[in-house]
Amino acid sequence: MNEISIGGRPVGPGHPTFILAEIGINHNGDVGIARDLVDVAVVAGCDAVKFQKRTVEVVYSPEELARPRESPFGATNGDLKRALEFGLAEYREIDAYCRERGILWFASCWDEGAVDFIEQFDPPAYKIASPCLTDDGLLRHTRATGKPIILSTGMSTLEQIDHAVAVLGERDLIILHCTSTYPARPEELNLRVIQTLQARFPNVPVGYSGHEVGLATTVAAVVLGAVLVERHITLDRAMWGSDQAASVEPQGLERLVRDIRVIEKAMGNGLKRVYDSELPIQRKLRRVR
Repeated sequence: MNEISIGGRPVGPGHPTFILAEIGINHNGDVGIARDLVDVAVVAGCDAVKFQKRTVEVVYSPEELARPRESPFGATNGDLKRALEFGLAEYREIDAYCRERGILWFASCWDEGAVDFIEQFDPPAYKIASPCLTDDGLLRHTRATGKPIILSTGMSTLEQIDHAVAVLGERDLIILHCTSTYPARPEELNLRVIQTLQARFPNVPVGYSGHEVGLATTVAAVVLGAVLVERHITLDRAMWGSDQAASVEPQGLERLVRDIRVIEKAMGNGLKRVYDSELPIQRKLRRVR
């Protein structure tokens, strides 16, 4: 298994699960909300927060930007997309705040210019979002930064994943199983794919990016061997925004982190033994020794 470290934190089997809180675009273009979401992740005990960065005119066609779409920001899809993008001033504030709060941050970059923009902040890693898995140019450009890469695999076939891994190489790579529905139904989570990916890429750590409602299935992903878990977070699932309903609220995030840490302790090493705490019960209840 390849050794990977994100911001000094080792990620892989035998290490604590790396818990990534996806802020994404749930800040709704408000850096104050972004700061509040960073606080939520810190209080819960997450290892890092993640944002999304796009060069709007590169990622979306003029026709797509002109498409009618009602939002608090205007009447077109372009109004929405531009309003959700933070610029240099906002990311400087986010960078400073995350350093102040002692939490790592990085981003999913949807185009090469976005990678160049985020690189000025020297992030500890990059995330390749599921829609970008087939963009070889973006994969190569991101790999050229020399940073660890987390690859989400929603809406992708095994053959497409094979190709992306071949482009990226297995070094400093983490693969995340993912179903790209918001929110995803339990019957479409297919958590055993975590084990499929582990067998297919034995040298690459495998994790899980969840968009489901609830927490139990994410905890189950850890039981199945996910070394990194990612969930979208929100201040309130009723807030405006396309990702809010598939996100975890503050109290839920605290429970998720707590339950993952309990599961890590409970998994043990697989070696059957009699614990000292069992001996008094053994002496009391076992008639034949």
